[in-house]
Amino acid sequence: MAAYLAIHDKAAANGVEDLEFLGANALRAIEPALAALGGLISPSTGIIDSHALMLAYQGEAEAAGAMVVLRTPVLSGEVRNDGFELAIGGDEPTAIRCRLLVNAAGLYAPAVAHGIGGVPPETIPPAYFCHGVYFTLSGRAPFGRLIYPVPVAGGLGAHITLDLAGQARFGPDVEWIPSVDYAVDPARGEVFYAAVRTYWPELRDGSLQPGYAGIRPKISGPADPAADFVVQGPEVHGVPGLVNMYGIESPGLTASLPLADEAVAKLGLEN
Repeated sequence: MAAYLAIHDKAAANGVEDLEFLGANALRAIEPALAALGGLISPSTGIIDSHALMLAYQGEAEAAGAMVVLRTPVLSGEVRNDGFELAIGGDEPTAIRCRLLVNAAGLYAPAVAHGIGGVPPETIPPAYFCHGVYFTLSGRAPFGRLIYPVPVAGGLGAHITLDLAGQARFGPDVEWIPSVDYAVDPARGEVFYAAVRTYWPELRDGSLQPGYAGIRPKISGPADPAADFVVQGPEVHGVPGLVNMYGIESPGLTASLPLADEAVAKLGLEN
């Protein structure tokens, strides 16, 4: 078997030139608990505080005059000559108008697009929900680096990640589901033990605890080739001022700034 390693290094990132292949002996020298025939090491890969990043984005947006409104669903919309009219809210919807609209609704991006009258339905991809569970490790982390096994269909496999406090978790797995559901089935832990032991044979029984679940907003199904991110502008759907973002799963957060640049370019706002 082989394993892919990612190392958090505070040195400046130089891109893919940093990647280096290591054989089994070299891997054991830096990660004695790892069982692998070989792997790639990435010194410029790291971890961030995702919530702090989102708060920073919110602060910069509000400083520039934006208003962040949470828990306010987009119920429907209509393309107008001068932009868009959206119905937002709950039992008593509020109508708002805008000249530019970016649909970055993640899991619900196709549904939001379907709810906007004037958006050609044939330009909207299907939505698939790919459920993934994480299990946390009780006790000390066996590795000092992020460990990624060989990817599986639909995901990256049950890799180990470390949070900023050093807590280790494994996941996510892959389960295609018909609708949004964030439940964590403890029974899935049996699959995790088998998967993790392919690269960490010393994993003890009873050391994995159910963590949390996430859902990948896929636009390709389990039998389809994996689809890339779609940032769809007027050149595709023909609606001026509209950008739809489909299938933005991981690494969507990592790519959030380039994705924003792409949306700006689609709207002709580079300057």
